[in-house]
Amino acid sequence: MTSVLHVDLDQLARNIAVVRDRVAPAALMLVVKDDAYGHGVSEVVRRTVAEGVGWIGAFDVATALQVRRAVGDGPRIFVWMIVGESAIRTALDADLDLGVGDADLLEEVADTARARGIRARIHLKIDTGLHRNGIRPEEWTDAVARVVMLAREGVVELAGVWSHIAEASDEEDDLSRAAFEHAVAAVTDAGFDRPLRHLAASAASSARAEFRYDLVRVGAFCYGIRPAGGPADAELGIAPIGSWEAAVLSVDGDRVRIDVGALDGLVSALTGRVEVTTPAGPRALLAVDEVSAVVAGWDGVRAGDVVRIYGTDAASPTDLAETIGTIGEEIALRVSPLVERRYR
Repeated sequence: MTSVLHVDLDQLARNIAVVRDRVAPAALMLVVKDDAYGHGVSEVVRRTVAEGVGWIGAFDVATALQVRRAVGDGPRIFVWMIVGESAIRTALDADLDLGVGDADLLEEVADTARARGIRARIHLKIDTGLHRNGIRPEEWTDAVARVVMLAREGVVELAGVWSHIAEASDEEDDLSRAAFEHAVAAVTDAGFDRPLRHLAASAASSARAEFRYDLVRVGAFCYGIRPAGGPADAELGIAPIGSWEAAVLSVDGDRVRIDVGALDGLVSALTGRVEVTTPAGPRALLAVDEVSAVVAGWDGVRAGDVVRIYGTDAASPTDLAETIGTIGEEIALRVSPLVERRYR
């Protein structure tokens, strides 16, 4: 056995059920950026759609196409990083919903749709203060007026209005929500039937009902990754779907070398700060080099014994992250794509 990430799709389903129940009546969009937070897009979305989730959020067109290949034409797939005419054409051909956050992209989408004789479904993004693209509030009225013209021409359909928020403080998020509400009002005043509204991601959608609107984009919570410094997993009702394990390679006195290292994604900064789970219980992580790591030994240890870095009956990615001042996603996303994923 070498290093393996076990992915529990039943736990994914349980996490999804918890999130959907919490955010109802808003619909859930599962976000699958960064290869489904390192868990593997195809298997994750197949199970997600089987659980009845109708929206998948993909950061880029390549990921969105992988989703489409995995699940077919059933779910709506929302993508928001679209660069260049080729990507737009590919996205339209795959029947994706496009997140549009600037006037130039709006025109490029319209030109491509016009040339192909089809109508593009767009979600217009307002910059509510995070500055992660999005149309500036002072330019919003002009953008909406342009969408009105393009909709009349039949080259775009305004399917949604959306934004990102910082989730830095309730006060900042309240200001962002006010800007979002103003943007939605401008859209309805322009004569559109109310489009889908989506603003919140994992933390805000869980904690603040007024941020849920029609659709919530949730990634981390569905994978069982809680926010650093936030409520415990049990309080949120979620658990990590990934369990990262490695085999014992050799034993040298009271030091045990395991088959996972920095090249596999084990963060060397965790050295001396965390414990891993062994057949004899928790043991300190003593060293990490490029290809292996050393943990404190235990009675009866043998080559081939399994050590769990994080996951079921062990520390969570966020537990590890908090020891070095980062977030759980950082730990999960560091697991190399070369590490085998096994699904159950």
